[in-house]
Amino acid sequence: MSSRPSRPRRRSPFTVLGVVLLVLGLSCLGYVGYQYIGTNVVADRAFDSGSEGLRQRWQSESPTPSAASASPTPEAGPLPGRATALLRIPAFGPDFEIPVLEGTDLDTLQEGVGHYRGTAEAGEVGNFALAGHRVTHGQPFRRLLELQPGDQVVVETVSAVYTYVMDKAPGSLTVADTATWVLDPVPGEPAAQPVKALITLTTCQDLVRSADRSVGFGHLQSTRNK
Repeated sequence: MSSRPSRPRRRSPFTVLGVVLLVLGLSCLGYVGYQYIGTNVVADRAFDSGSEGLRQRWQSESPTPSAASASPTPEAGPLPGRATALLRIPAFGPDFEIPVLEGTDLDTLQEGVGHYRGTAEAGEVGNFALAGHRVTHGQPFRRLLELQPGDQVVVETVSAVYTYVMDKAPGSLTVADTATWVLDPVPGEPAAQPVKALITLTTCQDLVRSADRSVGFGHLQSTRNK
């Protein structure tokens, strides 16, 4: 007597739904993990590579005596995404050094700190304004809200090292991301003509994505030509 073949068990709709929810949950965890861990690993490598590459470029661009005596060729503004300076903040430790790139779009901010296009260059009279991530993508400004008045911010370019001193702590001022007055040549005084070299540092106020920005202001204390 032959036995009847057993019928395959039908999967319960609840089982299928559970599997789908599990896959979605793991995908979300993977995305969050990459954002908060993976992007930092990638960005840290980019910071180191960008700093080293900038130093090598400065070395290769150092003028020879014959070139220095020739008539200078007018230079265009820095290209978007191009590294132009190195940022050091002594309060964050001796190893803190981040390349400063031209522009503040998301791609640029994955490679370092961004310089707001249209604001003054480092050391110039006016407002040298920078932006950086507080979380993810290397989080170069993770500790920015710890800065206090009197803390130094050092910016090195191909020709000079500029030391700024903070006047207003970033932790004491929060604005909306639409508050462009912080980027004025004299912040908060749109009609004023700048007479000092200033610096503005901006970052996200919250540890999650939001429209709030923490902003700190400082002024140029000293310049050392290289």
